[in-house]
Amino acid sequence: MPAPLDIDQLQTFIAIVDAGSFTRAADKVFKTQSAVSMQMRRLEERIGKPLFVKDGRTNRLTDEGERLLGYARRMIRLNNETMAAFDDQKLEGSIRIGTPDDYADRYMPGIIARFAKTHPGVELYIECEPSVELSARLQRGELDVALVTHDPLERSSEVVRTEPLYWVTSMNHTVHEDPVVPLAVGRTSCRWRHLACAALDASGREYQILFTSWSATVVASAVLSGLAVSLLPECAVRPGMRILSQLDGFPALAPAQIGLMRRPGAQKTLVDAVCGHIAASLDNITPAVDEEDSPAKMNGSRRERGMRADVPTLAAW
Repeated sequence: MPAPLDIDQLQTFIAIVDAGSFTRAADKVFKTQSAVSMQMRRLEERIGKPLFVKDGRTNRLTDEGERLLGYARRMIRLNNETMAAFDDQKLEGSIRIGTPDDYADRYMPGIIARFAKTHPGVELYIECEPSVELSARLQRGELDVALVTHDPLERSSEVVRTEPLYWVTSMNHTVHEDPVVPLAVGRTSCRWRHLACAALDASGREYQILFTSWSATVVASAVLSGLAVSLLPECAVRPGMRILSQLDGFPALAPAQIGLMRRPGAQKTLVDAVCGHIAASLDNITPAVDEEDSPAKMNGSRRERGMRADVPTLAAW
């Protein structure tokens, strides 16, 4: 029987991916860079496949590394849940969590269900507001944890998820072909709104903002009704939506992330448990669309003709 994988090596592997470099990962896992490199060499020997490949001055995951990442995240989450289930020092108390409504809709049900199962003595208060307001409320001490759109120019947060951001339109309408593209976007403080406008301005594509709302549900409704084009992260793409690419005249979008913010002075044990659980859960989220409506299927007709659907990656309101 093969020897089991080392949990500590897997944690370091995940840290490298999330931090973006061996050096930053070393700080995150409280190890020297040489120790981190040694752990990865041993993990590659154990797997029997290369996990990283040099890409200029950085390292990126190989196909085998990408495969391992999903398994590693699930193993770490299960390990943490197992340890929590047998922890005699049960967590108790309450914690206030802030999140934009689209995150609450997509991510929180699974997060809450699993956390409540392992920590039944903790009461969770969930409040929904845009990232800008959540950051301000955290600073005022009104929240303990906030799940926000990572925006290093506006606020400091720990990146816990990265995913593609897509231009989307209704599958049953052609509003994206209008000479002046109608847009449905977040409020003026929304990072995605700025990304969308900047990308369209740079490409010379004319547009008009027709719908503005902090609610992702309202924005999605405008798209599905064929009234406007918008941009949504992969996990928010719904059946009935079509993903647009550069072939449709829509520019590529830069990556973005979901971040976690913690209130200084909040109960550390409780906050660490919640944040660790959220981070592990987000790592295991998959797109909410049906297989027939998956991003690959939505752009399938183009690929069948031998064309590329050049859609890059990003994350939330």
